[in-house]
Amino acid sequence: MKQAVVDDVDAVHHLVAHSALELTAAVVMPLACLGYLFAVDWRMALIAAAPVLVGLGLFGWVGRLFQRGFGQMFPRMRRINDTAVEFAQGIAVVKTFGQSRRAFSQFAEAADGFAAAFRSFISSLVTPRAVSELVLSPAMVGAVTVTGAAVFVTQGWLSAGDALAFLVLAPGLGGPVLAMSYAEQELRAGLEAQQRIGELLATPDAPAPAVPAVPAGAGVRLERVSFSYDGDRLVLEEVSLDLAPGTVTALVGPSGAGKSTLASLIPRLFDPTAGRILLGGVDLRDIEEQVLSSHVGVVFQQVQLLRASVRDNIRLATPGATGAQVEAVARAAQIHDRITALPRGYDSVIGEDAVLSGGEQQRVSIARALLTDAPVLVLDEAASFADPDSEVAVQAAIAALCRGRTVLVIAHRLRTITGADQIVVLDGGRVVETGRHRELVDSGGRYARLWHAGRYGPDGDAAEQLSRPADEESVS
Repeated sequence: MKQAVVDDVDAVHHLVAHSALELTAAVVMPLACLGYLFAVDWRMALIAAAPVLVGLGLFGWVGRLFQRGFGQMFPRMRRINDTAVEFAQGIAVVKTFGQSRRAFSQFAEAADGFAAAFRSFISSLVTPRAVSELVLSPAMVGAVTVTGAAVFVTQGWLSAGDALAFLVLAPGLGGPVLAMSYAEQELRAGLEAQQRIGELLATPDAPAPAVPAVPAGAGVRLERVSFSYDGDRLVLEEVSLDLAPGTVTALVGPSGAGKSTLASLIPRLFDPTAGRILLGGVDLRDIEEQVLSSHVGVVFQQVQLLRASVRDNIRLATPGATGAQVEAVARAAQIHDRITALPRGYDSVIGEDAVLSGGEQQRVSIARALLTDAPVLVLDEAASFADPDSEVAVQAAIAALCRGRTVLVIAHRLRTITGADQIVVLDGGRVVETGRHRELVDSGGRYARLWHAGRYGPDGDAAEQLSRPADEESVS
């Protein structure tokens, strides 16, 4: 996306802003001059045009070499971008484990590989480019024209006055072509960028419903849903679930079981490979995007706040919300007092004068979801990145958010979902158990093993004793 939105758009600038004028100047003036010279004496005009024709042939050769070499530069430049982003995003982990030199070496190797390839690429263009520029230079065209004119005048084939026209106009024939060649790289880069942008824009949208329908309720049903990212390996396989209105359903299971994938299907970030998902009795694919977004809210595990005011971040999905409404949901999300303590209150800009902790960012995202007031809510372990001081506030905000809604929550810490109306255990993309906490613990199945592993495993008992409320059954 960075390549398309930043680099490719910048490359297309030359194509849009300058190429038409440069092409016009490079074509119209030489053709007009040649037309006049051919009218004066076609034989002498051919002599004067010979260097230009040879130069154009050489530039065509250079262009083919450039196109072949430049196509190899793009993947190498993308590799530099990838390693730079990877290094920047992982700098904390890299420094923690003392691997800064090793991690930086990957970027250095990518840069060195690009530099070596670019040096080889440019070296292959130097000789033909120099020869073509020499042939098209006014001095070379002028020398050929003077020689030809001298022969024609001495032989009586051309008058001195007509020869003067050739001596004045002919040296300028190669100038526009030479100027155009200087912009050749930008022009070709712009054309390739235009092609990549076109391919991106041609990516099909999610299919819109032919006859839109409106959900008649907040119940969610998954009917034999299967899903694959690559069309080969199934991440989910024939999952059937009922999420009754006003209930909390918790998804648990080992890493890679398909929890986040299943949760992403509810707001239709993806469509099922097989089966269907119903919201209020209507297939998600038959609901318009705006209607669906107003019915399904999502609070992600990793919060993304925009570089905008806190107020604008809260009302992102509801831009017409009033200040009183924004403040009300901020209070419900337990974040109002922190916002008012910022230098400019709700007008403080995230990343400038509003620096929030992970738990505080979570509460801002919860306030945003409260303002949307969607009847169905998907929570991807919303308190997982909260610091200990913020966790209680985040949990209180989540409780306010879940009240009266159909909730699907992904849980990694089982103690947080013991009061859920329904716990669904996923393993290998399949539903292996369904029930309430006490039923599943007593049954001795997969959930019971997960529960006891977290409660009595190495260091687990101490952690649970410190963090679990006295009445664990009341936690939801």
